[in-house]
Amino acid sequence: MPRFSVIVPAYKVQAYLHECLESVLSQSYPDLELIAVDDCSPDASGAIIDEFAARDPRVQPLHLTENQGLGRARNAGLARASGDYLVFLDGDDTLTPHALRAIADRLKETGEPDLVVYDYARTYWSGETVRNVVADQLTEQGTAPFRLEDRPGLLKLLMVAWNKAYRREFVEREGFTFPPGYYEDTPWTFPVLMAAESITTLDRVCVHYRQRRQGSILSTTSRKHFDLFEQYERVFAFLDAHPQLARWRPVLFRRMVDHVTKVFARRDRLPRGSRAEFLRKARAHYRRYRVPGPPLPLGSRLRHTLIRWGLHRTYRSLQLAAALHRRTVKLSVKLLRTARATALRLHYHIQLRLPLRADRAAFTAYDGHEHGCNPGALEEAFRTFAPHIRTTWLPRPDTAAYWTTLARSKYLVSDTGFEPRLVKRPHQVLVQTLEGTPLGHAGLDLQERPAAARGLDFEGLLDDVDKWDYVLSANRHSTLTWERVYPGSYTTLEYGSPRSDVFQKATSNDVTRLRESLGIPEDSVAVLYAPARRDHCRTQRSPLDLERLLRRLGPRYVVLARTHGPVPKSARIIDVTGHPGVEPLCLASDVLLTDYSSLMFDYAGLDRPIVLHSADDDRAAYEAARGTYFDVRAFPPGAVARSEDELIDIFATGHWRGSRSTQLRTAFRERFCPYDDGRAAERVVRRVVLGETDLPPVTPLAERHPVPSAAAALARSPQATVPQPGGPLTVTDSL
Repeated sequence: MPRFSVIVPAYKVQAYLHECLESVLSQSYPDLELIAVDDCSPDASGAIIDEFAARDPRVQPLHLTENQGLGRARNAGLARASGDYLVFLDGDDTLTPHALRAIADRLKETGEPDLVVYDYARTYWSGETVRNVVADQLTEQGTAPFRLEDRPGLLKLLMVAWNKAYRREFVEREGFTFPPGYYEDTPWTFPVLMAAESITTLDRVCVHYRQRRQGSILSTTSRKHFDLFEQYERVFAFLDAHPQLARWRPVLFRRMVDHVTKVFARRDRLPRGSRAEFLRKARAHYRRYRVPGPPLPLGSRLRHTLIRWGLHRTYRSLQLAAALHRRTVKLSVKLLRTARATALRLHYHIQLRLPLRADRAAFTAYDGHEHGCNPGALEEAFRTFAPHIRTTWLPRPDTAAYWTTLARSKYLVSDTGFEPRLVKRPHQVLVQTLEGTPLGHAGLDLQERPAAARGLDFEGLLDDVDKWDYVLSANRHSTLTWERVYPGSYTTLEYGSPRSDVFQKATSNDVTRLRESLGIPEDSVAVLYAPARRDHCRTQRSPLDLERLLRRLGPRYVVLARTHGPVPKSARIIDVTGHPGVEPLCLASDVLLTDYSSLMFDYAGLDRPIVLHSADDDRAAYEAARGTYFDVRAFPPGAVARSEDELIDIFATGHWRGSRSTQLRTAFRERFCPYDDGRAAERVVRRVVLGETDLPPVTPLAERHPVPSAAAALARSPQATVPQPGGPLTVTDSL
């Protein structure tokens, strides 16, 4: 008996079915059966199902002899199901990676409830992914499992069958089946929620709900939308048969009115000439099922009044008035924005005619979204070594202060492009720090790589480069690369990476404080996981199953996840994606786990272990999309894993901090961290602001003493129990 029976009906979804079925069969939790129901589809859906069945015994193909509709196709799959829990998935949607494992874990935690409700995200053809707007109803805080009366907010969720897992014994005992027609989820979901003796929630996106441009049933113009009334008749008939559930009647009545008005308001659903009939039917249902309830908000009260009295023309007039109001507001906002932009440009040109302020410096990082990185380190150095210079961070571009600062500040420092409309004044100094040592291609090298360039304006880029006075470089590799991909007349300052200065200045107390602030348990090994962005992927997904990694390594390990996509919910996975700075995360961690992120070059300055995870197929895709300046696997900063199992072995055996890893890291530091001695920002300020040429000498690599990590201190302890290296690294023998 499998743990899950995943039921997938298929009708005219041949373009999406392969991805759907693959998302189920590739789950990290393999204990499942996949019942794929071909609802007599006229396209190749049936053939695709047979292909999957031929290659995987978990697939049970079911071909219906005539088209029966989504509800009855699900019933056919339901009759075949033998799993502990039922999961429904439409043929054009997908399960997210590790979704079934997360559901299984939640079921085990909460004692095998009748129902688990999980979250979804809408995915659009443009690649945009938007999470359910009422996800707060799925919080896992509080008692679990529970009944609907304990969490009535669940009724605010989208009433669909595919955002839940159902205990099969519960469904069979209650005799639940799907009715025919449109909106078949309505008389299924409401009764299931009300009848369930035990419910739990999972605050995790488990389904990607595809928003198709065309072909969706509910966006089709058809009289079948009248089925909505019959479906709600079934809901209220269920209440009549279960008097103990009568308290839900006012809530369901309101949901019915909201649902009916939503369908009526959509101009693409009802055929021409049927809207008045639809409203008459809505009025009849309103009067039949109306029950007293709490006072309604004004907007709901208006909708109820229009439905109650069948005011078709009034409703249409209000719709037109609302549409006119929205257009008026939109036009007004556009005119106001244009006027404001014109006023700001005029203000800027006035400021350009005023004297330059020689004692002002302005900084911006990450396109103005954060205060940190190299500009942050330089701002601190300005205040320390050039206290006569007043420093500020650039405000938002839609403010007068922003344009005043651009026009009047002598020093402008940024790690990304400067404002395209910036007019560089005589004696104004622009310092470009860029974003660390380059591994992936940048600048003009992206001309042949549109996936990574993402519409970059190369002419605008060169116009920006022509304004630069200084470019910072951490090493010779960076200098040679920057001067080629950003050709200009600027001066390169090969002084080191200012943002790495803190690594040489921090103390053990600083590390302890940072670990406590992040919630890292004492005596644990903190792995900072920071993969590079995949330019070729619209939806960013973690290349690693972090939950599996932690299960295999044991309770001593925690992961600080700084990724470009969703982070799994786990007690030992700390989501630091939104943390304002990466430097504190480096100090708080014991080891860096990455693939192609340039963070490895700065982290090497800490002289702490670095592990690379670089699978062959993933590396090939990254090389094709962005490309790298050298094969980091041939000159790595530490151990290299080419698979998830190799990675687990590297940590489990202690090779991640063994002698071979130390040798590799030392060679890597000598090449890429020759100047990172904690005084890089000081050298920049002394040269650029104070005009000094006799700069502080660079401390040799062997004489630097960065603060030790918590794991390093633990390894020196006689009570340490973390496995020590057992031999040479076989995964890097070919280096």
